[in-house]
Amino acid sequence: ERERERERERERERERERERNRERERERERERERERERERDDRERERERERERERERDYVEFCQVLSSCFHLF
Repeated sequence: ERERERERERERERERERERNRERERERERERERERERERDDRERERERERERERERDYVEFCQVLSSCFHLF
């Protein structure tokens, strides 16, 4: 009887260990997902900065063209 009880206790301990392992794996997966989100956010911010630079270049070009038009007269 004591041996069976010890075996049940060992089995419960193995199950607790498996559960801890599963929880660690879930936490690692959550961390990987957070990292993917940060990377997506970083890429989106970079795209927005590039669009802003493009708008600035377009504006400068527009001003140069406008200025050259006025110099014609």
